[in-house]
Amino acid sequence: MSGVWIFDKNGVVRLITNPTRESFERRDYGSSCSGGGTATAPGARPRVLVFLPANQVIKSYVELERRLVELGWRRYHDGTAAELLQFHRSEDSAHLISLPKSFSDFKTLHMYDIVVKNRSFFQVRDLSDLQTIDIPNS
Repeated sequence: MSGVWIFDKNGVVRLITNPTRESFERRDYGSSCSGGGTATAPGARPRVLVFLPANQVIKSYVELERRLVELGWRRYHDGTAAELLQFHRSEDSAHLISLPKSFSDFKTLHMYDIVVKNRSFFQVRDLSDLQTIDIPNS
């Protein structure tokens, strides 16, 4: 299966076999799909990570770490992964979130990794869909 996988607002994935710019901009993928592409897809819309209980856009690793700690995640300090920022649930858990050191390198792929491991608390949204979200100045 070759093509591009698209994630909708609810985390449902759809394969587009011969992607064009128009296929990423369409909004007729079904009733639950957002139609946007991933951060690396041609014509993609920018995405943001939203912490649902507070309806807050995560704009830095400081904010993200605070929210993850609230949910029981802890920083994982591994001397061999100097270019990564990692979080784990516990010493006995296989759950691990690995992020690039720099927030400017934080991509949609990393956002969905956080969403999959914290389904009820985070969501990835199109930047254009943020009229209803308060984005605090910090």
